[in-house]
Amino acid sequence: MPGARPYGGTGLLVLVLVALWAGPLPAPDLKLLPFPPKNFFKKGGEELLETGRAPAGPAGLCVLPGGEYVVACHPFFQSQHRVVMLDKDKQWVPFPNEEMNTPGSGTPLFLDSVVALACDSRGIVWMLDNGRRSGGGATLVAWDTKRNQHHKVVVIDSLALVPNSFLSNLVLDPSGPHIYLADPADGLSSALILVNTETGLSRRVLQGDRSVQKDPEVDLIVGGEVVTVRRPDGTLASPLTGVSPLAIDRRGEWLYYGPRNGTSLYRIRTELLLRTDITPQVLASQVTGVSPKPICDSMAIDSRGQIYFGDIGNGLIDYVSPEDNYLKLRRLVQDPRIAWPGGLTIGSDGQLHFFSSQLHRSPFFNGGKDVAAPPFSIFKTRLPTTGRFGF
Repeated sequence: MPGARPYGGTGLLVLVLVALWAGPLPAPDLKLLPFPPKNFFKKGGEELLETGRAPAGPAGLCVLPGGEYVVACHPFFQSQHRVVMLDKDKQWVPFPNEEMNTPGSGTPLFLDSVVALACDSRGIVWMLDNGRRSGGGATLVAWDTKRNQHHKVVVIDSLALVPNSFLSNLVLDPSGPHIYLADPADGLSSALILVNTETGLSRRVLQGDRSVQKDPEVDLIVGGEVVTVRRPDGTLASPLTGVSPLAIDRRGEWLYYGPRNGTSLYRIRTELLLRTDITPQVLASQVTGVSPKPICDSMAIDSRGQIYFGDIGNGLIDYVSPEDNYLKLRRLVQDPRIAWPGGLTIGSDGQLHFFSSQLHRSPFFNGGKDVAAPPFSIFKTRLPTTGRFGF
C-alpha cells in the first residue's frame, strides 16, 4: 500500500491496567489531520438514524441477513442475558434461546461472557465467549439462524492463551474456515489468535510485537475526562489496552488491527499469518503501518477499502480512504448521543451500523457503580460514496 512502512521486531510491553513505559512509539498527531464539516454527510435531513435501543450496555453487534440485530450484553454491566436479538416484532428476546442465557438451566451449551459477534453469509452467528464471568474456558459458539439450531462449538486451545487473556474481538475470514481473535491480555503478552473452525486448532501469533501493544502515551480519555479504574489497594490506574479492533477485507487477503489505546493502524497478509513455517521474527517483519486511527475498540471496512473507526474519545465515527493513501483521518458522523461507539458492522443494506455502549459508565470504571444513562442506542448511517472532497 502506498505510504506504508514495514517494520520488524518486538515492541515495548505494557500492562492492561498499569503502564510500564520506557519510551514513546512514533505516532501521527491526530489534531493536525483535517476533518470535513460536521454535517457534510447529512442526507435527507438525517446523518444518523437510531434503529434500536439495547436493553443493556452492549459489547458486540451483528446484523442477520433479514436485518435483525443480535447484541452481546457486555459483562461489565452484569446483565442477566448474555446475548439478545431484536426480532421482527421489535422485541428484545434472548438469543438463541432463554436456556443458553440462564445459569443453572441445565443446558450443556451455556453462554457465559460473550463479548463479540459476527454473522457469516449463511446466517450463522459466531459468538466469542471469553469465559471470564465464571472463569471457564474461552469458546466460539456458532448458531445457525436459518435452521434455528446449534451449528458448532470450538474450544480455544489453552496453549493459545495466557493466564491474563481477555479475548475481546473477532472477524471471520470470508475465503476460508478461519477466525481471527484479538487478545489484549495483560499488555505484556498481547497477541492475535488464529482459529481453524474445521480442525479446531488455535494458534497465538505476534505476541509482544509493537503493533499489538498499547501506546503508553495515549490515555483513555472520554469527553475530556481520563477514564480510570480502582485497583484492589484503592489507587487509581488508567486502563491501558493492547490490540482490540479488527477488520478484514472482502477477499480475506489482509487483516487490519491495532491497539485500542494507540494512534496507528496496522495490517498483515492473512496467508502469512496462517503459515506455520515462518518464524515469529519474520512474521513480525511483514507487519505494515497503514494509517492514523483514534482510540477505538471497533472498526469496519467496506467494499471500497474505506476503514471506519468508533472514536471512543470524541464520540465520533471516523474513517480513512485509499483514495488519499489512508493518510487523512476524516469524520463521518458526530452526534451527542454517541458515547463509546462500538460494534461497527456494515449490513446487507450497505449502511454502517453501530451502538453507543457507555462502557466508561459501567461498574468496572466507577467503583462498582453503574452510572450509565440509558438508552443504549443502536444507529445506522450511510457511507460516503467517494473520498475526493479536497479537505
